[in-house]
Amino acid sequence: MTASTETVTLEPLDARGREIVFTHARTVNSFADTPVSDEELRDIWELTRFTPTMANTQPLRVVYVRTPEGKDRLVEHLAEGNRAKTASAPVTAIVAYDKKWHEEIPNVFPIRPEMKDHFEADEAARHGAGNFSAALQAGAFILAIRAAGLAAGPMGGFDKDGIDAEFFPEGDWTTLMVVNIGHPGESPWFDRLPRVSVDKAVAWA
Repeated sequence: MTASTETVTLEPLDARGREIVFTHARTVNSFADTPVSDEELRDIWELTRFTPTMANTQPLRVVYVRTPEGKDRLVEHLAEGNRAKTASAPVTAIVAYDKKWHEEIPNVFPIRPEMKDHFEADEAARHGAGNFSAALQAGAFILAIRAAGLAAGPMGGFDKDGIDAEFFPEGDWTTLMVVNIGHPGESPWFDRLPRVSVDKAVAWA
């Protein structure tokens, strides 16, 4: 693995791209009946997997739930206010963290394969590094849904242990987030709420 010596000029995302991914994108609470294809779901992951992670370790995993049977298994572990919109969404993603992510190190970071043994021996370091990287990927997963031309409805309000027992009984993966995916339905979002201003959120040193 060698670093490129070429000078690279980066281009900003154009105004429409910024609207799609950031400024005009909204959390969706109702969904149209329009189906979401396998290709669209794969595209979301193709974008997400290029998120920066510690040593390229990529600990995020996703289960796309879209069959009636799968939805029934999932919905019972959601808060009451999340059940109807999840049942109506074409797809719901269980975004999970792979607790054995370090086993992929020889494949994804071949210049330092010995790191696998280091993280195998140090559980606290393994989960500290892994959870940080998975959180980076989870945020990018939402942006990837938007970039793929779909709407995302990320949710809290679920029984994590219940979902883990239902979908990950072997215990290797654990739920981080649940995200409904599809096209906006009728009255899909609430009014835009205020954002924290630059003056309050940004400091200069």
